[in-house]
Amino acid sequence: MIVGGGAAGIRAAIAAAEISDTLSIALVSKVYPMRSHTVSAEGGAGAAMGPDDSPDLHAFDTIRGSDWLADQDAVEALTAEAPGEIVRLEHWGCPWSREPDGRIAVRPFGGMSVNRTVFAADKTGFHMLHTLFQTSLKYENVVRYDEFFVTKLLVVDGRCAGVAAFDLRDSEVRCILAKAVILCTGGAGRIFAFTTNAAINTGDGMALAYRAGVPLKDMEFVQYHPTGLPGTGILMTEASRGEGGLLFNNEGRRFLEDYIPSKMELGPRDILSRAIIQEIEKGHAFDGPYGHYVHLDIRHLGEETIDTKLFFLRELAKNFIGIDPVHEPIPVRPVVHYMMGGVHTDINGATPLAGLYAAGEVACVSINGANRLGSNSLPELLVFGARAGRAAAEYASAQKDPVPAVLTQGTDEKIRLRREFLDKTGGRERLAPLRDDMQKTMEESAGIYRNGDPLGRAAQTLRGLRERFADLAVEDRSLTFNTGAIAAMELSFMLDVADAIVNSALRREESRGAHQRTDFPARDDQRFLAHSVIHRTPDGSSRVEYRPVTITRWPPAERIYGR
Repeated sequence: MIVGGGAAGIRAAIAAAEISDTLSIALVSKVYPMRSHTVSAEGGAGAAMGPDDSPDLHAFDTIRGSDWLADQDAVEALTAEAPGEIVRLEHWGCPWSREPDGRIAVRPFGGMSVNRTVFAADKTGFHMLHTLFQTSLKYENVVRYDEFFVTKLLVVDGRCAGVAAFDLRDSEVRCILAKAVILCTGGAGRIFAFTTNAAINTGDGMALAYRAGVPLKDMEFVQYHPTGLPGTGILMTEASRGEGGLLFNNEGRRFLEDYIPSKMELGPRDILSRAIIQEIEKGHAFDGPYGHYVHLDIRHLGEETIDTKLFFLRELAKNFIGIDPVHEPIPVRPVVHYMMGGVHTDINGATPLAGLYAAGEVACVSINGANRLGSNSLPELLVFGARAGRAAAEYASAQKDPVPAVLTQGTDEKIRLRREFLDKTGGRERLAPLRDDMQKTMEESAGIYRNGDPLGRAAQTLRGLRERFADLAVEDRSLTFNTGAIAAMELSFMLDVADAIVNSALRREESRGAHQRTDFPARDDQRFLAHSVIHRTPDGSSRVEYRPVTITRWPPAERIYGR
């Protein structure tokens, strides 16, 4: 069974189906697969396709971008297998953009040494997801359960044996048993108020694993994308800078020359996001109704190039802020974009819980370390979705059917959901204020810059929010698409993940990649060249441990871009 219908989930389903046509493969998703968040990825997928590129160079760029916290064996697997996945998608019908001679086109992206990002205009995720979904339809043993919201992993005799899922159509809790389960539920950006993430990105899979006793890894590393629209957080793709877009402050100056002159607009996302925040603090930013911002200018590219390679960006800017980037610069500011951390897995997606696997943004394998390079997320979905699908299929093929006694856990889950949500009466707390308080707490304590005192206060605030959540009023009594109950369940998951982020950040007393502590401004390899692994204890609190980073060929060094 695969939980999640995005690119990682569908790629896992295809890989499992290719292992054996006798396996019954369930694809369970809380939305119709075409509405999964993969569809919003714009810029492209990183793969060493060009004559001046190699998997080793891609690996080095990724490891340097991660501030040396990525596991190098996993990175080598990613960079070696990504080109094959890109070609495979082309054979399945993905309409990659082309060079004049017919080769797959590549564009530059931040932190990459060469042009490496293959793309389909600026709707890459849209075309990838459609291609994968259409390909999956030819496998008759892949059975979809659309609009089922998984609320619990079923565990018996030390292995994962299925899920309990809330059927959005009638609010029934249904047990789906399986010999192996793969989590592909995406990220958790909605823990923050200002994010590029879809409303469905509420950390469900991370919380499901966490509650089942599986540790989460590197949760303190939350990526801000430097160019989101003020107010909405809608992404202005990195492809705009890859095609030559420039960033200006209110003095009309390309301010990145003060921060990363060797790369300028093609620097890594964490460095560019910090540069914009520093420009704001210096008074060098513009001020608007939704706060301070800088300008992203692509006017010099010309209307033909914009309409050929960035037409979706132009459409978004015109529709959401009334600006045509052919004629005006776009206001942008950093916005929460991606979770480097997630469910702790090995190189094949296996978690410490037998029978449970994870792939994509929900997982931490780890190829991203302290900072993900733009365009590495899409090949991660393909490479590790396929790896997890194959590994889970082989595991399932050797297992006996789950014992029927596991169904009692589903009955208990049905009783719990009715008691806490569907049949609950009374309660004084409203959902929206609780969610707002959580998001405000996260923005103030776990943003681009952090400090021990606010993080400590945030941990206490989140504990208080969990107590207040127990007194939540749930007024919607409908059984058909009860969005109030679903939102409440999602908030419960988000509170668990938020707590893991804050407590992991509190204990990492250094600055590395996307985790910048103003009270510990230096990187500390002696103490923290290690993955944080956070466990949920039986009383609901947490425990943080550390695991070594896998180093193969690239010893840790200063993170330098140019001279």
